[in-house]
Amino acid sequence: MAGIVALAISYVLSQFYRSFLAVLTPALSVDLAMTKTDLSLASGAYFFAFAFAQFGVGVSLDRYGPRYTAAILHAAGAGLGAMLFAAATAPWMITLAMALIGLGCAPVMMALLVIFARTFSPARFAVLASWMVAFGTAGNVIGAAPLAAAAGAFGWRPVMAALGVITVLVALSIVLLVRDPARSQEQSGKTGLSGYLELLRMPVLWAIIPLTAINYAPVSGIRGLWAGPYLADLYGADAMMIGRVTLFMALAMVAGALAYGPLDVWFGTRKWVAVGGNAVSLAALVFLAWQPAPSLVVASLLLMVIGVAGGSYGLLMAHARAFVPARLTGRGVTLMNFFAIGGVGAMQFATGAVVGSTAVAGDPAAAYSALFGFYALLLAAALAIYLFARDAPPETHLRSAVD
Repeated sequence: MAGIVALAISYVLSQFYRSFLAVLTPALSVDLAMTKTDLSLASGAYFFAFAFAQFGVGVSLDRYGPRYTAAILHAAGAGLGAMLFAAATAPWMITLAMALIGLGCAPVMMALLVIFARTFSPARFAVLASWMVAFGTAGNVIGAAPLAAAAGAFGWRPVMAALGVITVLVALSIVLLVRDPARSQEQSGKTGLSGYLELLRMPVLWAIIPLTAINYAPVSGIRGLWAGPYLADLYGADAMMIGRVTLFMALAMVAGALAYGPLDVWFGTRKWVAVGGNAVSLAALVFLAWQPAPSLVVASLLLMVIGVAGGSYGLLMAHARAFVPARLTGRGVTLMNFFAIGGVGAMQFATGAVVGSTAVAGDPAAAYSALFGFYALLLAAALAIYLFARDAPPETHLRSAVD
């Protein structure tokens, strides 16, 4: 249990690092002359490094276990990356720092999911994964108003340097406290990248992958990157106002992850819970695309709706994992996480181009209408494909049929 707590704290840091740029937007724009495109590139670098690290992480989890996989990368990547961020003097240094942080955060949640998969029953996986996401989303909360207050009081550089030190200390606690779960001889044997090809040849995963890649992109992209510019450009919000609104969105994300956790058991379906939740998120995005500048209260409420409804990550991971053979557990969860985080990274770059290309002088709302419309279009397409997915009710324990 102590090891799970240590990994959970590192996951809080991981969630913080993927979302804090929105609050630091005003400071980075002034101190380093970072543009919206620069910020989009830096945020995307985090997610791309995080995503492409998943292949090595998956092999390492199956071969060496969660303990050293998570601890070494978290210290060397996230810890040093945060310190580089604190010392940055140019936008490219921020981008490099974010890539290092993404690499360091890549194994944390996957280590937890491997422990859950090898220690607890399949029926509990969605609840454990969703509730861990809810706990980790405290990092989004810390990265909102509390970060704005700390940066205002001490400066963003000392705050980031301190976070780098804390990250290294948390990584050390993982080494001391985490105990790798027992593995069967079969799980210890095949450890190469060929396992990913085996998984990709499973048609049952094909309809799940698009929604896995898109469902988290709007909530993560808006909370972690676009909320700051959106609120500043359309409502004249300062750092503290941005911090308050993003705090409410972060709390909504916590509530959403908690709510998704038991719903598959209550309703006896994973597929249709995911469909319903993502349909709500789609509706909110469509409204914002149609009316990008409602009152600040309405805009904040819609961002909270997206935060709640966009919390289906844990449920979709459980849906896919139900079809993954036990010997490929590490690679199974990291493959799906590659699509989840890679989708966010791709959308960070793409949305930067969308906002830049649709900007209209004197009408800042036009770019954000295009932004929300872009999110809505891709989410609708992914949701349409997901309708063809095979359901995996938690009580059926489908893994026994494919092991």
